[in-house]
Amino acid sequence: MLSRTLFNGSRQAVRLVKSAGQRAYSSAGAAGPAASGARTSGLTLGALSMVGAGSAWYYQSQSGPLGTPLYNDSRTPAAGIKGTSQERTFIAVKPDGVQRALVGDIIKRFEARGYKLVGLKLTVPSKSLAEKHYADLRTKPFFNGLVDYMTNGKAPVVAMVWEGKDVIRQGRRMLGATNPLEAAPGTIRADYCTSIGRNIIHGSDSFESALTEITLWFNENELADWTPSNAEWVTADN
Repeated sequence: MLSRTLFNGSRQAVRLVKSAGQRAYSSAGAAGPAASGARTSGLTLGALSMVGAGSAWYYQSQSGPLGTPLYNDSRTPAAGIKGTSQERTFIAVKPDGVQRALVGDIIKRFEARGYKLVGLKLTVPSKSLAEKHYADLRTKPFFNGLVDYMTNGKAPVVAMVWEGKDVIRQGRRMLGATNPLEAAPGTIRADYCTSIGRNIIHGSDSFESALTEITLWFNENELADWTPSNAEWVTADN
């Protein structure tokens, strides 16, 4: 009974998608290949959503009016919760750090400290993204060179989100001073670099900047909400 209901719901959704697709292709054809491509992408996502809706119909009809959520979304907010063990920060290994094969060592330091990795991607950012990320430096004479260095594709950026107690402030301490020549011994910049223009890593300097940067570089579906098996041995207060 259940499988038949789900099948019928999915079959109906597919018929609707085909009909919508014929209409979209007809209207998109006059707008040229680019518009057709955009419509195709939209239809692909639409098809998945509608077929999924066919499968979800049975459960929704059993638990309440159509449209009632199937579950409560209790995920941690994208930027975490300030002042708790769920606080989050944005850390990025810049192109020079990637070129010098320092990514593993940097990740190891955060993991060894007890922080939890909840977001990770390898990407060459667009010029628009880099300009937004460094918007506070827009008036500086080195701004254009900084944007080019981050976006020219000679090496990607490794963007990360880390979670844990006081992770924003402690993350900055682990990085060291912006100028590596002024960084305290044992910090990442003191150990691995000497030039302020190639200081290998970026970290959020406040909760507000963490919020901005995490949502700029990641969408919520790219962040993992999980609990390490050793959490009790890392975060407990007694």
